[in-house]
Amino acid sequence: MTDNPNPMHKNPTANDPFADAQSHFIQLGGFQLHYKRLGSGPRLILLLHGSFLNLRSWRHIIAPLAETATLVAFDRPVCGRTSRPLPNGKGPSPYAAESQADLVADLIAALGFEKAILIGHSTGGTVSVLTALRHPERVEGLVLVGAMIFSGYATSEVPGPVLVGMRALKPLFWRFMRFLIGRLYDPALRKFWHGPEGFPEADLAAYRADFMQGPWGQAFFELFLASHRLDLDPRLPEITIPTLVVTGDHDRAVQPDESRRLANRLPQAELVVIPECGHMPHEETPEAFLEALTPYLRRLGVTG
Repeated sequence: MTDNPNPMHKNPTANDPFADAQSHFIQLGGFQLHYKRLGSGPRLILLLHGSFLNLRSWRHIIAPLAETATLVAFDRPVCGRTSRPLPNGKGPSPYAAESQADLVADLIAALGFEKAILIGHSTGGTVSVLTALRHPERVEGLVLVGAMIFSGYATSEVPGPVLVGMRALKPLFWRFMRFLIGRLYDPALRKFWHGPEGFPEADLAAYRADFMQGPWGQAFFELFLASHRLDLDPRLPEITIPTLVVTGDHDRAVQPDESRRLANRLPQAELVVIPECGHMPHEETPEAFLEALTPYLRRLGVTG
């Protein structure tokens, strides 16, 4: 039994405006991309979830945002209901970070907008930053939530000789990776949470079911093979749009000091540290997250 239980965590569809929203699919970047859209405001807010999650990660914070903006969340490659194509080895991998940034820019245009405010969590923050660098004309604002810029996904790279061996023995390695993720999935997500109630078990089960669909092991291995050092740090001063950097003070996936460093490197950034919170402030402390987000959006003229 825990103190101050939050009823929104008992049921994975509780407080979930996405639950009844119509699913849309669009062919972009080699993917059958799944997204949901709420609101009809003149400005677009595009939500990019973190690894191993899906668009429902944003369910606790979208209702007030959709009152004044068009809100779109999509399942990023290897996640949710977006397709998991297997590359044919010709041309850049659709799972590479650069390809994902191009996918975001194409999605903004396909939705009928010239630009968007990107809210990116964890590796979704990595892709958001890369989108702002590769397609600055498509991005008018950035909200980076526990964004991986100086560690993890943005800095990992498999040495060339090892990469050749892994590609040659692909069936062996993707099966091993699928086994490993299957064993580590629940413990890894539990570490994203700080509060005493822990990661809600119903949400954990729902995320696992949504992630482990179709050829997910093979697709995730393709994403792993396409990962490489992005060297984003030297280019961060190029991003001069208004940016909000958000971190939980107990984030164990992306240390708060990394978010502080990120805010210091971006010319127009401000930092908000949410107390008693881990890696997922939009899920663990949604009220505090909205309290931090609302003034930023007001400055951009999105809310009244």
